[in-house]
Amino acid sequence: MMRRRTFNRYLMACGLAAPSLVRAERSDTLRAAIAGLPQLHSLQVQRNADLLFAEAPRGPGLNALANIKSCSKSIVALLLGVAIDRGAIPSVDATLTEVAPRLLGSSATEGAGRITMEDLVTLRAGLERMSGPNYGAWVSSSNWIAHALSRPMVAEPGTQMLYSTASTHILGAALTEATGDSLLGLARTHLGRPMEIEIPAWTRDPQGYYLGGNQMALRPTAMLKIAAMVRDGGVFDGRQIVPEAWIDASVEPRTRSRWSGLSYGYGWFLSRSGYVLARGYGGQIIAAHRARGLAVAITSDPTQPARSGGYFGDLMQLLDGPVLEMA
Repeated sequence: MMRRRTFNRYLMACGLAAPSLVRAERSDTLRAAIAGLPQLHSLQVQRNADLLFAEAPRGPGLNALANIKSCSKSIVALLLGVAIDRGAIPSVDATLTEVAPRLLGSSATEGAGRITMEDLVTLRAGLERMSGPNYGAWVSSSNWIAHALSRPMVAEPGTQMLYSTASTHILGAALTEATGDSLLGLARTHLGRPMEIEIPAWTRDPQGYYLGGNQMALRPTAMLKIAAMVRDGGVFDGRQIVPEAWIDASVEPRTRSRWSGLSYGYGWFLSRSGYVLARGYGGQIIAAHRARGLAVAITSDPTQPARSGGYFGDLMQLLDGPVLEMA
């Protein structure tokens, strides 16, 4: 007797399979793929309004708060677009001197005041990186903003992508200075409440600024909402959350990561296959594929690395293979 899976494959080969059988087969393929990724905690895939896959084979589950790590950078980028749209910041070309002069202390490196919001959101501030081996000393300092802005210029601002959590932290502090609201307040007002997303308080620096590029926590289900909103041009549940023009500008390649080879827009990585990606340490991903109507959320063990040549590469193969086939 022919087994069910073999029979289903026979039907698909003959072009006779019902859509439900095709979906079941593809879900089985996806389930088998994530079984071989022990670092992965949860995966959700939505196409248009349909939730195609939502499983958490490991970890605390789909409704438990997860540290999204550097996906926080992409959230801060969305808030910059909202602040510009509301007039709190004149444009992406506005400089630190214009937006937040109070951040520029006497120790600031010459030229730091000319760094623009675009330089910060594209990680092209030019300042020595505060990620990687420099991260520990940076977050151990008594003033994170002053420490980051006092680092030497290693590239002309606006030219080279230098992945640095400090750049997004400076951007978050600039948003606070420009709007008069904390990064937490901005996130809750412009994303949390309108999208019914819980955003708990997270790490703050010694001066009280919320960390702009790390340590934010969201539920995986909330991550999927953000992915769908980005996919749909800033719209969620019929409401414009982030300006469509900002989403469009965010997905234009501005620079490229020398580590992953991915292009980078306004706070979002861009893959050759069409994904818009927020990426966090350990394998946290918020992804949208606008052409295919896909929204994807992935959480992983936040204590393990996810290098481009390792686990993150495995996740990209997952996205480009069985997840993309779901569309």
